[in-house]
Amino acid sequence: MNKKALTMVVPAALLLALFVTPAFSHHSFAMYDQTKTVTLTGAAKQFVAQANHAEIHFILIAPDRKGLAKGPDGKYVEWGVEMAGAAAVAQQGITAETFKVGTVFSVKLNPLRDGSNFGSRIGAIAKCPTDPATNKPKLPEADKHCDSVPGSTLLGGTTF
Repeated sequence: MNKKALTMVVPAALLLALFVTPAFSHHSFAMYDQTKTVTLTGAAKQFVAQANHAEIHFILIAPDRKGLAKGPDGKYVEWGVEMAGAAAVAQQGITAETFKVGTVFSVKLNPLRDGSNFGSRIGAIAKCPTDPATNKPKLPEADKHCDSVPGSTLLGGTTF
């Protein structure tokens, strides 16, 4: 290859590497511990609709189901779950409308390897029903999840 052709190919290859590498690394799930599955029940705090990955941020409900979980520091324990893009999860019924603030749900996820309270969703999300008389969510019994509550719905899959 002559010198002129080489001076054109090298910058083009660098640009290609610059743009292709982030695209591949973006879709890596290496940051999640896929050997661990955690099942959590919480109350939605925020639904984040993004093109690449929608997220639900939530406050963990205590295992006894008598209130919101607090950490050793006395603050509420917050988690987040990453899913497919907003358009894809909307087709599954998972939207800002179906996960308004306070919506109680259970989710299975692979947690982050670094121990942060965030994970990647596995399977369906079980959404607890709302009591029409009180307009409050019907909570599962202690140490159980929304899939055990009569009237719960599964979104994003057929099994929890």
